[in-house]
Amino acid sequence: MEYIIFFAVIILFLVMYFIRCVIEERGKKKNFRENLYRDYGKEPQKKYPEGRLATLAGRYSKTSRLAEEQVHRIDDITWNDLEMDRVFARMDYTFSASGEEALYRMLRFPCMEEAPLLERERLIRYFMEHEDDRVALQILFARIGRTGKYSIYEYMEYLDHLKERKNTRHYLVLAAMALSIIVCFFDVGIGLTALAGLLCYNLVTYFKEKSDIDPYITTFSYVLRVLRMEREFSKCNISAIKSYVDDMDKRRRKFGKFTRFSGLLTDQGSMSGNPLDIFVDYMRMGLHLNLIKFNTMLTECKKYKDDIISIMETMGFIESMISVGAYRASLSLYCEPEFGQKEKMMQAEEIAHPLLAEPVQNSYALDKCMLLTGSNASGKSTFLKTVAVAQIMAQSVHTVCAKAYRTAFYRIFTSMALRDDMASSESYFIVEIKALKRIIDAAGQEGKPVLCFVDEVLRGTNTVERIAAASQILEQMAESGVFCFAATHDIELTRLLEKEYENYHFEETIEENDVKFNYILKEGRATSRNAIKLLAVLGYDEAIVSRAEHRANDFLSTGEWI
Repeated sequence: MEYIIFFAVIILFLVMYFIRCVIEERGKKKNFRENLYRDYGKEPQKKYPEGRLATLAGRYSKTSRLAEEQVHRIDDITWNDLEMDRVFARMDYTFSASGEEALYRMLRFPCMEEAPLLERERLIRYFMEHEDDRVALQILFARIGRTGKYSIYEYMEYLDHLKERKNTRHYLVLAAMALSIIVCFFDVGIGLTALAGLLCYNLVTYFKEKSDIDPYITTFSYVLRVLRMEREFSKCNISAIKSYVDDMDKRRRKFGKFTRFSGLLTDQGSMSGNPLDIFVDYMRMGLHLNLIKFNTMLTECKKYKDDIISIMETMGFIESMISVGAYRASLSLYCEPEFGQKEKMMQAEEIAHPLLAEPVQNSYALDKCMLLTGSNASGKSTFLKTVAVAQIMAQSVHTVCAKAYRTAFYRIFTSMALRDDMASSESYFIVEIKALKRIIDAAGQEGKPVLCFVDEVLRGTNTVERIAAASQILEQMAESGVFCFAATHDIELTRLLEKEYENYHFEETIEENDVKFNYILKEGRATSRNAIKLLAVLGYDEAIVSRAEHRANDFLSTGEWI
């Protein structure tokens, strides 16, 4: 009787524990769903595993399966100059690795025509206006999840490192085991001895082979989640993505053999303490069931690799559109860009940088290059970054932080936040002229016109040579069709280049021994000289300030240093 009561209590405890787990899981799902409605449009709080962004950058520095050499890629110099990792993180509301990578790729490879942007716009608007459909898909994307710091494409590429694996040996051993069991009916000793020997052989070889396949199980687990959630996509019955879902359905049906009995490989619970899991683990060890399934899945995955990548890219694209919609909802001001046919043309009304909490908004209308002057910290670099980021966003996510934005399609380059290259022992000047040359070289290649942003051109050399060389480089850019935005301290350039460049400037004032910047873009060249006055503001000896001012005035009046 005591044993019956004891086992009854144990069973009751297990049942109550199971019920509690179910209730907690349902509560988590309910809270997650409610958060998707409530937090829509709030800034993302997402954290990336260490090295994840570097992994994304590394993947897109290579030529991909989509022949990216035929389209314009934002190169590493431009990406880093503009702090595009931060821009990406600001608009990343994705839950799956596929969505995250699709959004990153979108920013890294701007469109060169309007058709794909209009399709993106259609989906962005749809999911902003249909929150139930958006939430339903976001739940599915969250169930797919991420893969850690490595790209899912890298995991897929790892499979190519494995040679073809046959199951012939495993089947022969299983057949021998079956034969030994039959022998037991005639001679128990011989049959059991043979069976034990075969089991020992499998146990000895199991751990070596399992260690070989363990790094690849993550890939299969992710692929399985993608395939299972794709099936759920069909059940959502969302008309806006029907063509995408139909294509994914067609591809998913090829993976029947891949998914069948996949739990033998992915649901491994060794040392979990669960008696059933322990029993199944010993079955795997003795019969090599998971090794057999791995080889089958590997063959199928390699056979239909393009299909699974297509499914992941399609799902990632859809989620990235949901993410862009959430990003738009978080903005106080944004617009959809308009694209014209004129090559050197750009108009912006109340444009702002997407990473600034309280940005000063500026407006401009250009049909030729811009030369920007002003003192340090007056806003020149931030303005160049604002325009460059806006153009990338216009050609990728069809969203610009401005009241209105009209432009053309460009290949985008920058030369702004360069540094000495310690690895190659190259000075700042060498790094800079190489960065500028890549822009000039790009202008000579076929494709859309080049849009470039240059901050303090040739700052790494002396004044005379800097002005002489900079004027020729900037003039060459303009004559070769480059739409150039350049910032400089050299007022001489505003006169040397006034035929090719529109002059704009930022200015500051000194009030009560304090520097005031309004960050408002103004037409014309900078006329104020406040650098020496700043010495006094910052507490330099009055004699130093006075002598510096006197020497500057002498040079301006005579053209010679005295």
